[in-house]
This record gives sequence, C-alpha cells and structure tokens, in this order.
Amino acid sequence: MSVTPAKLPTNADEVVDKKHFFSHVLPLYERGVGDVELEADLDTARSAIPAATGGPRDFSFIAPEIPEFIAENCVGCMDCVTECPDTAILGKALPQDDVEQKLANLPDDERAVIAEDWAKTRKYWGANEKRGKTPAYFGIYIDPTKCKGCAECVQVCDDDALKMIKKTDTNMPQFRLKFDHFQNVGPTPEDYINEKVLADMMLRDEALQYVGGAGSCAGCGEATVLRMFIAATCFKHGAENVGLIAATGCNTVYTSTYPYNPYTLPWSNSLFENAPTYAMGVRSKWDQQGWGDKKLWVIGGDGAMLDIGFQSLSRMLMSGMDINVIVLDTQVYSNTGGQASTATYMGQNTKMSVHGSEIAGKIERRKELAQICMAHPDVYVAQTTAAHVNHFYKSIIRANEYKGPSVIITYTTCQPEHGVGDHLAGDRARLAVDSRAFPLLTYDPEAGGLIKDRLDLRGNPAGNKDWYHDPKTDEDVDFVTFARGEGRFEKHFDADGGPSETLLRANEDRRLNWRMLQEMAGVTPEVVESSD
Repeated sequence: MSVTPAKLPTNADEVVDKKHFFSHVLPLYERGVGDVELEADLDTARSAIPAATGGPRDFSFIAPEIPEFIAENCVGCMDCVTECPDTAILGKALPQDDVEQKLANLPDDERAVIAEDWAKTRKYWGANEKRGKTPAYFGIYIDPTKCKGCAECVQVCDDDALKMIKKTDTNMPQFRLKFDHFQNVGPTPEDYINEKVLADMMLRDEALQYVGGAGSCAGCGEATVLRMFIAATCFKHGAENVGLIAATGCNTVYTSTYPYNPYTLPWSNSLFENAPTYAMGVRSKWDQQGWGDKKLWVIGGDGAMLDIGFQSLSRMLMSGMDINVIVLDTQVYSNTGGQASTATYMGQNTKMSVHGSEIAGKIERRKELAQICMAHPDVYVAQTTAAHVNHFYKSIIRANEYKGPSVIITYTTCQPEHGVGDHLAGDRARLAVDSRAFPLLTYDPEAGGLIKDRLDLRGNPAGNKDWYHDPKTDEDVDFVTFARGEGRFEKHFDADGGPSETLLRANEDRRLNWRMLQEMAGVTPEVVESSD
C-alpha cells in the first residue's frame, strides 16, 4: 500500500514516516543489508510503503549496455519516452534562449558533453520558427539508475536516434552528468506541449507519476501500460485526483517489493479475486465524501479479471459505478510461473497445458473478455496495446470521461513466458493486432443504440478482410505468422517450418473471432480464401 497523506487522509499515527523511510530504510536496502539490520516495525506489519520510494533505486549495475542518444537523427516523436517500461528515458523541450543561457553557465568540459544532446528537431525547432515563435531545443535523456538495458527504446525508434552501447567507466559519469542537467534545467513550458499530439503528454512533469524503480523484468510489457495509463489520467485530471486498486499479480509484486514503490499515487493491493468489489467500496466512500470527480482505477492481470476474479468484475460492471478497470493481458499467470489462464491461446505451451506427445499445449479456445463486457449494460470497453499509442491514449481518455464502468483490455508481452527478446514488447503487440490475435476495438454505449454503432474496429489493418496481406512479404499475416516468432508456440512447427494441426485450429479460432467482431461492428467482410 502506498500512503500519501495529502491524498489519502488517515490518522496521524497511521501515516508512514516518509523522512525516516528515505533517510534510514532505503539506504540500508541499497547496501543490501536492510532485511538483516532493520528492526520489525508497525509500518512493515501494515504493509505500508511510502509513495515514490522506487525513485532512489539504482539499476545501473544490472545491464552491460545503455542507450545512447543521437541528437541529429531525432524527430521528437517521443516514442522512446512513451514505450520505456521503467521511466528511464525522458524528453524535454526548452526555448532556445533558456538552453543557450544554461549551457553558457557550465564549465567548458561539461558544456561539451551536455550540448550534444540538445537537438534542433523539425517538430520543436522548425515548426515554431515558421510560426514566428521562439524555437525550442529538444533533448532525450537516459536515467542510468533506472535503465535495465532492454533496448525497447532502440527498437521503437524508426529514425536511428538511439543505439545501445557498452557501459564504461568513462561514459557512465557522462550519463549521470547529462541526467542531472535534465533534472535541474526546469520543466517544458506549456506553450511547447501540444495536447493534440497525445505522445507529448509525457513532456509534462505532472504526468510522470510512475517514477521507476519497480522490480519488473527488463522490457516488461505490463510496466509500459501502467506508465501510459497513469500519465494520460494525471495529464487530464491531475495526480491529486487519481487512486489505484490492484489485484494480486505480477504488477503488485514488482511495484511493492519492499521497500520500493514506483507510484506517487495512493495505491492499495487487494486480493487476487476481489479488486473490483474492493474498488466499489472505495468509490462509495469517495462519493459520500463529495469526491465524485476523482478517478479510480483497478489494475489486474488476465488471471485476476478473466478467471478467479471474473465474478467480482461482473458485479462491479453491473453496479454502474464510475470505476475504470485496466486488464494486463499476458495470456498466462506470469506471477506463478506461466500457468494457463482462460486468456491463453489455443496451442500455447504453458504450465498446466504443457505441449507433450499426446496433447499439443492448451486445447481450449481463448475467452474473449471484451465481448463479455459488452454484454453488460452501459459499459465502455476498449481492447488496445501500448504500441498503438494514439488508440491507447484515446481509450484511456474516453474511459476517464465516461460516467460509468469501463474496462480497458491491453495486450502485455511477458518476455520470459512468451519466449521473446527483452526489446520486443511493442513489436509483438503490433503483430498481435495485425494477425487478429488481439484485435483493436472500442465499444462506447453513448455512440448509439445498436451494437454496430457502438463497436469501432478502426486501427486494425484490412478491416474488411480475414487477414492483412503484407506487401513486403506478399503473404497473409495470420495467427501462424504471429506464432512463428514466439517460444511458447515453437513445438508447433516441424523441421520445414510447417504448422501443426493444433496451430491451424488456433488460426481458425482467431479468424472466427475476427469475423464475429466484423459482424457486430456492421463490417461486411470481403471473402478471400486464406493462403492456408
């Protein structure tokens, strides 16, 4: 539980002593002796951790490489900042005069190092100059204490503005110097933050309420989703108006491994199966106190929301309360070592559905939470991914605006359980959408009286066809294409790369699910024979 007294009033003797925690508890854990030398105390017994204790945590020694910024190639798109799961790479835009004045005040040797990371991008320099406005330098800065070396930022940068380099005794002090400069140079002025460009919201310091220091795996797809939905909510409504309730799962382990907590927001971890109904109690109390405009979010994995906690979720949806739910869909119980859930794809190799000589992985079809949530009256539903930045942010913004229950189901790559590289969370999420494994959708009850008016499939490629046809490969992008790139399906391919019968059934399952969504959305499919 994160306790922030200004936001979560409580009795004075129940508030964690944050000054003592930061000055006494955290240093002992940084030295690796906290669990040995610290006495047992009441705060620990209550599972209370102050807000943002993940801030001082240092990950600089866990990876051999770190991303280097190449300023001359940067276009200011913010994709790297948006997709980083650890708040380890941040951007800033500052007026020309401000930057040049601050650089002039630096010693010559520091100026040479720092100046190379201020870029003249078309977005912040050229466009402002054309409008007769003071142009702004744009900089990308890497926090060496938060970076886990996953290289996701390099993967999502289409402009070659980042590359991974080896850490050395020479360059690490330079990274620290640059990030100190970033922290002390002041915030991006509001004039240079374009609210219509949704990626720009992470330029505002108030949106960065997930400070990093979480114990998530390198490149974790879940952590990026957490950062993004919190940024979007706080950007629009203010951090003082947001509270979080989490179901037990991976997300609660890496965000509350004592004594580290990456949230600045009031946060509480409930049991695996009852987070939505716990949130109903919080919502009732908030409304009773006149806090009806505050935003309450429930966080849970596919196990917590599709399986053991589904009845709790259904009850919350039927209540009609103004509560938002975000589902971190990894298709497995990652927290317990990759057990199957009802979100698991047919044919997937997991614990409890091991691929053997007789049974080729999970034989059941996947449960579709989006369709089930649509069947509840007046619920806003979106299925999205962090890699589809605009679709994701628009879904979160609309969920916060909607006066009633909302469910946002997000595709979240789990590198160890999916069998993919640390840098591939975004890449796999994009392919999940392209292959119909995880179609994008929004369902807005206020968009009309019919399902076809409410359900929107925009964002999916080749929306009126069974499969998207990739012109580069001249092949259909189907579920078999998706499965080829993941270790969890590797046993379904023979020596020549041919798919198994089980995988072909899984492929048909994904096609039929897409056909159902097309029908519900009023899309007439163009019947094209599959290449299989």
